[in-house]
This record gives sequence, C-alpha cells and structure tokens, in this order.
Amino acid sequence: MILASVRREGRIALAVSGSGIAAQLLTGGRPAHSTFRLPLNPDDTSTSNFGVRSSEAALLKQTSLIVWDEAPMTHQYQYEAVDRTLQDLLENDLPIGGIAMLLSGDFRQALPVIPELDRQR
Repeated sequence: MILASVRREGRIALAVSGSGIAAQLLTGGRPAHSTFRLPLNPDDTSTSNFGVRSSEAALLKQTSLIVWDEAPMTHQYQYEAVDRTLQDLLENDLPIGGIAMLLSGDFRQALPVIPELDRQR
C-alpha cells in the first residue's frame, strides 16, 4: 500500500529485495543487486556499477522512496554500497543521498549470532 500510495502521487517508488524470489512478491519489485548494479561479493569499499549518465542513475535521481524487503537477510556491505553511490550521485551527504528508505522483513528468520562460536562447529 505504501508503494501504491507514493506512485499514485506521481512519484517514483522502487521495490527491491535481497533475493529474486522475494522481489517477485512486490509490485514492480526487482533484486537489489540488479536495481543498483551491486557487485556479487561486495566489500567495505564497493559501490554500484553504473555511470552517472546511465538509465539507472536517471531513475535514482527521480526516486522518492526505496522499499527494501528481506532487509535482515541483506549484508551490510550492500547497504553501504548503495549509500555511497546515492550520496555521490545525488551530491547529498545525508544517508542514502536523502532518499527515504523503508526496510522490511522478518527478523525472526535471521539466524542468531553466538559470540565466539567457530563456523566449523
């Protein structure tokens, strides 16, 4: 309903998800790595892989809202890459370049973190 409300006002609202399957459940949804051209194995310096004159950049410059589903399952580096990219593209130092972002998902699906536990156990 949030996406529809924003779109009804003539504004652009992007629906993305950490996985392609979850993205299919959102009206107009796409996987985040596809929407933002994120590297498959991002690190702490990654950014999106598109030019400032690309169609992706043009769309993002007009975007009012990003709804990101399956947020608890998305790696921190993906969010950081989107943040760096949008701040640079929009020339705005606010988080996400000043675009509103709604994170959604079920935190109960995320695995618990057990300090000092070895991965091999």
